[in-house]
Amino acid sequence: EVQLVESGGGLVQAGGSVRLACAASGFTLDDYAVGWFRKAPGKEREGVSCISASDGSTDYAGSVKGRFTISKDNAKNTVYLQMNSLKPEDTAVYYCAASYYPWAKWSETLYNYWGQGTQVTVSS
Repeated sequence: EVQLVESGGGLVQAGGSVRLACAASGFTLDDYAVGWFRKAPGKEREGVSCISASDGSTDYAGSVKGRFTISKDNAKNTVYLQMNSLKPEDTAVYYCAASYYPWAKWSETLYNYWGQGTQVTVSS
């Protein structure tokens, strides 16, 4: 069964850090571009970070650049999102997604598999 499972969310104070994990099963994550998206209450889902399938290129939304880092551990078939200097506006449900297109970036329709999401709440 093909599956993506996010973990690592929770409640954190502003300025703190959280590391999210996206574990894949049923397929090899290294063959896919992976994106992290988030949806805050009352807002549309937005792309946060992505990593390509080909050369490991990464990209970040302007609002998280310099604070978030995406990485991939092929041995564990897992992608991580390290989130530092968290702000209350980072509060959202975070989703990971995998795309067979090598560089799907922010195009949600190009992503083939999605996780169920994990809640991150940043208190002020």
